[in-house]
Amino acid sequence: MEIVGGFMVMLSILGFFLTVVWLIFPFVVFAMKGKLDRAYLLLEEIDRRLAAVEESLKSAPAPREEPISQASAPHSPIDVSLPPSAGE
Repeated sequence: MEIVGGFMVMLSILGFFLTVVWLIFPFVVFAMKGKLDRAYLLLEEIDRRLAAVEESLKSAPAPREEPISQASAPHSPIDVSLPPSAGE
């Protein structure tokens, strides 16, 4: 009879865990579903905004490319000229 009693204790513990999972699992699923729905709506809005930006870029005139001359070339921020030495 001790085997049956031990088996029933194990079944009751397992049943307790299954009940807890069964009661909590729907709340977890519905919370994830709500977050996924919000993320999907945000993704659709971002997609619409990106499509609008693409359309505005397609309709904008292309910038003219001018060759870079030596006078208009940007200067390096690092000064590579060496100071005169003290012996000269």
